[in-house]
This record gives sequence, structure tokens and C-alpha cells, in this order.
Amino acid sequence: MKRVLLAAAAMMALAGTARAEPLSAQDRASIKASVDKAGPRLGEIAHQIWEWAEVGYQEHKSSALLQAELKKAGFKVEAGVAGMPTAFVGSFKTGDGPVIGILAEYDALPGLAQAASPERKPVPGIAGHACGHHVFGAASVEAAIALSQWMKAGGVKGEVRVYGSPAEEGGSGKVYLVRGGLFKDVDATLHWHAGDANDASQGVSLANISGKFRFTGAAAHASAAPWRGRSALDGVELMDDAVNMLREHIPDGTRIHYVITDGGQAPNVVPEKAEVYYYVRHRDPQVVRDVMERVKKAAEGAAIATETKVTFEQTGGVYNMLPNETLAHVMDENLRDVGGVVWNAEERAFAEAMAKQLPPSNARLESAAEVQPMRIGDDGGGSTDVSDVSWVTPTVGMRAAVWVPGTPAHSWQATAAGGTSMATKGGVVAAKTLALTGAALFREPALIDKAKAELDQKRGPDFKYEAMVGDRPPPLDYRSKPAAE
Repeated sequence: MKRVLLAAAAMMALAGTARAEPLSAQDRASIKASVDKAGPRLGEIAHQIWEWAEVGYQEHKSSALLQAELKKAGFKVEAGVAGMPTAFVGSFKTGDGPVIGILAEYDALPGLAQAASPERKPVPGIAGHACGHHVFGAASVEAAIALSQWMKAGGVKGEVRVYGSPAEEGGSGKVYLVRGGLFKDVDATLHWHAGDANDASQGVSLANISGKFRFTGAAAHASAAPWRGRSALDGVELMDDAVNMLREHIPDGTRIHYVITDGGQAPNVVPEKAEVYYYVRHRDPQVVRDVMERVKKAAEGAAIATETKVTFEQTGGVYNMLPNETLAHVMDENLRDVGGVVWNAEERAFAEAMAKQLPPSNARLESAAEVQPMRIGDDGGGSTDVSDVSWVTPTVGMRAAVWVPGTPAHSWQATAAGGTSMATKGGVVAAKTLALTGAALFREPALIDKAKAELDQKRGPDFKYEAMVGDRPPPLDYRSKPAAE
């Protein structure tokens, strides 16, 4: 009878209908206290990276700072992994046991350099942390350190790894980490992102392929002898017109967007070189591949019509996110234990002033202190290279209120809030949640088994990972390469 009862209890635990507390109250208090103690340092690191605001694959100082913090805490760090000078893996191992990965990002977005002010105050600089990756990297590192300290103190066997992931914004850095096999022995991967609310919802992001179409023509005097020229800009514009006509005839939910990154230098010169930068997105990676092939045909047709030549360089490509509901419940439980972000009077005043600068919304300032309901499968609309990780290892993420509620990502308002103590408090919430979630998985490996079974079921028995970027090397110059090259 006793054996039957034990078997029934085990089945209930795996089903998620009942399971024992994975962490004691003492464990939880110890981990949270460790992160609280590291809070000031987390803020210092985040603010320094915010000030540097280095773009994708150029985050040399930001990466070095995070590596130094891990080394100081006893982590072994390998830099320059997977062909990316600013990528790294930091490892703390106490023995044979589960391997828990934590993702860290630190690249900024071109443009959007902004003072930490609730008013629009651009500052000199080529980039700004309008997506919160500065505090993302800092909080992930401090979460890993807190988890390592708990493992060491409690004799917990296993390994925690920090994956320093450059160029999330269009450079697909994690894709090269996955393609290089760096996640092949990871049991579960945790991540988080800056946001304007706190929740452990698991959305379904869009797969994408991005790249640059470079047209080459012949220069000529635009007035004295235009017939001698062949305009590369005409090629770009004709391609754009063709793609815009294509939009009516592609699967619903597809997104195509572009910017002309080089259209010539002077109106009285027929442009010899021109470049346009495209993204294609959809939930289904195969739809993305198919539509991008049609975009390429539009480019080829435009080149024929304008008597120019065109080349295509794929700069990025990622899968859609594969949510893991098993891990989501664990993370949601720990986020609710931690709670939301509590502002002081100065932070509240900043938020009230910033709210006047935000687009109209139903967001309430008080929601920063709350934890929102967890949802599974919502369409987030964007893309992320975290998605590739989610197809090779059970992966779970969360948001923390780094920004004023109602703030859109990739905005000057996000950059501004990221430079304040509000961002640090959001990072502390995230670091505590990540560390507690990692500890819960170490304490209860059955959760990992269930998460892996869920992953296997969702991706299918015949799944084989093939990177959307193919076999190209990381595009280390995608943020700096001129169109003429």
C-alpha cells in the first residue's frame, strides 16, 4: 500500500496538480537576501553599460565588465565563443547534477541616445539602451552569482552557466551559440527582459530573416549626362515598390519592413551604390523562408529593370519562441513570491512626469508594484534569438517593470527610465526570480524531466535544429559595414 501511495504522489507531482515545496523558507530568504545585498552593485554595472551603449558585436567594454564580475565570484569564464569576440560562457560547477543556463544580453540600439530625464533630451552618442539590455545583463549575472552562493553553502550539486549573448538586436547572437552546440548539455535555460510590467507570461514570438540588399549601378552627372548612369537607388526603390505590391499575396500574419540605409550622397550624382535593409517575420519559420525568397526575386527583377546588379547578405535569422508551460508555472510562482517594484517618492515623481510623455494607454502607475496574470501563447509581435535556444533546451522567461507602465520598447522613454534607479529595482526583481527558479529546478529535478518531455512533444519526434542563418559566420560588422563594401 505504501508503494502505491508513493507512486500516486509521484504521478501527481509530474502532472503539476500537486507537488511539494521545492525550496524551504530558509532557502528562499537566503537567495533573496543575497540578491538584495548585490543590488547596489547590480545598479552600478547596469548604469555603466547604459552609459557605454555599445551596439551589437561591438560590446567589448560591456562584455568585459560582466565577465570580470563573474570571475570575481569564482566562475570560470571562456570568452570569444562561437566566433563572437564579445560572447562568453561563465560556469560555476559544484559536481554532477542539473545544468541550468541563464542568458545575459548587453547590446544597445542605434539612435535613441537619451538622458535619464522624463523630458525628451537627446544626448551625444550613436546608440541608447531602449530595450533594457544593460540591466538584463547585470541582473542575469547577479542572479547566477546568488544561485552559485546558495549551491556552495547548501552542498547542492550541479552547474549554473551564464551565456553572454551579444547582438540580440538583429545580429542573432544566440543562434551562433546554439549552432555551435553550446547548449547541448543544458537541462533548462532561464532569461528575462525589461518591460513596463511584471509577469511570467510565455509569448510566441515571430521567426524572422533579415538582410541587406546592395545594388550597384554606374555613376554619372545627373544633369549633364544622366543617360550614362544606372541608378542603384532606382533599383532599391523599384524593389521596394515590388515588395509593397507583394504584401497582398502572402500569408496572413507576415510582416515585412525595411529601411534604406544608403541612397547616395548627392542629388546631382546618379548613385552608383545603394542599400536597403529588410526584415521578414511570421510565426512559421518556413513561411519566413518562402516569403524572403519572393523578396529576393523582387530584388532581382528590379536589378534587371534598372540595369544594375544586386547582392544579398543575410545578417540574421531566428526561430519562433517555443513556450514551456511546465517551467512557466515554476517561474510564475517565484515571481509572485518576490513581488513587484516599489518606488520611492523620487521615482514616483519621475514616473508621473514620464506618463505625460507616453502614448495614451490604460496602464496604471500602480501596476509596477503588481504581478500580472501569467498567460501562455500570446503573440508578442516581435522576434528574439532566445527563440532558437527554446527549440534545443526547455526555456522560460519573465518581464520586470524597469520602465514606467505604458512605455513602449525601443523608445526614448525606455532609454530614459533605463538610466534611473527604477531600472535597478526591476533588475533586482528579475535577479531574485531567476535565482529562485534555478534553485527550484536543482531541488526538484522531476520538473526538468517534465519540461523536457513537453519540449519533445511540441517540437515533434523528427525535429533537427538547422539555423535560419545557415552556415554563415556571425555578421560582426552588421552595425558598421558601409553599403559600398
